[in-house]
Amino acid sequence: MAHWLSTAQRDGARLPKIFQVNWFRRSPEGTFLWPGFGDNIRVLKWALERLDGTADAVETPIGYVPTADALDLTGLDEKTRGLAAQALVVDTDEWIAETAAIDAWYATLGGDRLPGQLREQLAALKLRLAKAL
Repeated sequence: MAHWLSTAQRDGARLPKIFQVNWFRRSPEGTFLWPGFGDNIRVLKWALERLDGTADAVETPIGYVPTADALDLTGLDEKTRGLAAQALVVDTDEWIAETAAIDAWYATLGGDRLPGQLREQLAALKLRLAKAL
């Protein structure tokens, strides 16, 4: 992992932008929040527009998330639009639990062999989440 992190230090490095999505997130009732695989292009469209600097986003403790009207939800019924809007909500408690899982995963990767930058990023995420409470 240290090798990949070191690529940012190279002269003229052009690193890829990273986007994360959880297509399988569910509502408290157990319903998938995202409408389905056929609609994934809506998020990909937003990501490409974001790269072009034309898509709106809001800063959250976990990074930038589309604003409620930034995703093209044309053709979806009102209920599905509502579920998709719920998918954009950053649940701080859910992410705090995720950081504990990341800590456990890091422990399996060899302890001291894990680059410090990864632990620093995780610590920064925990701090942002704590401030958001």
